[in-house]
Amino acid sequence: MRRSPRLRLAVAFALVVLGLSIPPGSPAVADPTAWVLNENAKPGSAGWRIPPGAPRDIQGYADHVSAVVGARVKLYVDTTAPSFHVVAYRLGYYQGLGGRRIWRSHEHDGVVQPPATTDPTTNMVETVWARSMTFRIRSAWVGGSYLLKLVSSTGGQAYIPFVVREDQSTAALVIQHQVFTWQAYNNWGGASLYRGTDGTFATRSRVVSFDRPYAGRGAAAMLRALPLISLVEHDGMDVTYSTDLDLDRRPGLLLQHRALVTLNHDEYWSTGMRDAVESARSVGVNVVNLGANAIFRHIRLEDSPLGADRHVVCYKVRAEDPMNGIEDDEVTVNWREPPLRDPESAVLGSMYACDRARHVDLVVTDPAAWVFAGTGLQAGDVIPGAIDQEYDRIFAGAPTPATTEVLAHSPVACHGSPSWADATYYTASSGAGVVNLATLGWLQTLACGPPVQDAWCSPAATSITRTILTEAAKGPLGAAHPAVPNTADLGYQLSRPTNP
Repeated sequence: MRRSPRLRLAVAFALVVLGLSIPPGSPAVADPTAWVLNENAKPGSAGWRIPPGAPRDIQGYADHVSAVVGARVKLYVDTTAPSFHVVAYRLGYYQGLGGRRIWRSHEHDGVVQPPATTDPTTNMVETVWARSMTFRIRSAWVGGSYLLKLVSSTGGQAYIPFVVREDQSTAALVIQHQVFTWQAYNNWGGASLYRGTDGTFATRSRVVSFDRPYAGRGAAAMLRALPLISLVEHDGMDVTYSTDLDLDRRPGLLLQHRALVTLNHDEYWSTGMRDAVESARSVGVNVVNLGANAIFRHIRLEDSPLGADRHVVCYKVRAEDPMNGIEDDEVTVNWREPPLRDPESAVLGSMYACDRARHVDLVVTDPAAWVFAGTGLQAGDVIPGAIDQEYDRIFAGAPTPATTEVLAHSPVACHGSPSWADATYYTASSGAGVVNLATLGWLQTLACGPPVQDAWCSPAATSITRTILTEAAKGPLGAAHPAVPNTADLGYQLSRPTNP
């Protein structure tokens, strides 16, 4: 219905070529996690933190959102200071300090860059800045999640989030940063995919560009992932890191792993991303969504002056999109809306419901489910405040896997009306398991520190997360943990059950 022949062929080719090398669930190499433990045993540093009072006289962006060792990366920096330098920090556990200093640049001349431009047709904000510096990613840059810290000679500080990929990795888990969603909400220059310079939806950007800094201190949502990053690296899990742009560009690489882990708020998905995940699921690759409101907006990509796929296109209104009636598979509406009519529940089980929850308790429904093993939680027990901001639920009229098991069924209000937040799990015919925890608050429950401590920290949620990731790393979850459907027990009569 939505698959272009080009994308179907690309994914099929990837399945044939890459699927033969590392079948999901095949024996792992000896001690694959040793590098994670060894890396995190190295001296850590809290220098990645920006002091609250640091001047805001510097900002910048890179010409890559991720790169591999050996690649050259260009930085575009704007500062009123005479000079600046860059310090690269890899995020991890590192004795509870949260990061390790990897590299420091030489001092570079500061430049006040030209103002941003706004495209009169799409309201896209973009810069045309002079290159400030170039660096090469050396072998010391271990694969992972990074903050490039810009430091001005007058004490100003800002971040550029970055991922060092390992495209040859066969790690069990691949953690995916959602850079498309970061950019969608980025209002640097006065406009995002939500609001324009006058604060209205009508003047919003229809296209957003990576050729600009992120607003604020520039970290986007990278630091929201630190509780999870710290957890998996403290435990020495077999992990590598990537972005949603990389999933779109290199869909077959997902087949080198046993589970895709998506984070927090992974809202904006391209056709290529969804094709890649559904294809991987069909051969046993697990999917774990530690968030909510995923696979909600459909996007397509265009090139910018700095490189391929640096414009994120999302008109949101069908009639506004130039592709409407020409290439309907690429019209940028919500996935559940026409002409796509392909709700995210077909992949996730539950699907986006509302954005008005404020630290509502998550209520355990199925304590016998494997995810709760070792927690001692019983039916009706809660994880305090875990349902926060946006949440997902079962919609009986939406396409929903017939094996869907509701793990937690939590009462919540949506714009004053009673609703439910449903954390779900299902198993596909391939044996792949899909877990959707259905709340933007989940990563906060993992912030039991150090390096991040939060009032909503939950040891039970940390245990659940460990169990999910540990089991998903072993291979197709359905082999050891077949889903036990229970939607009917909760009053959901599925009118469109699916069998993925």
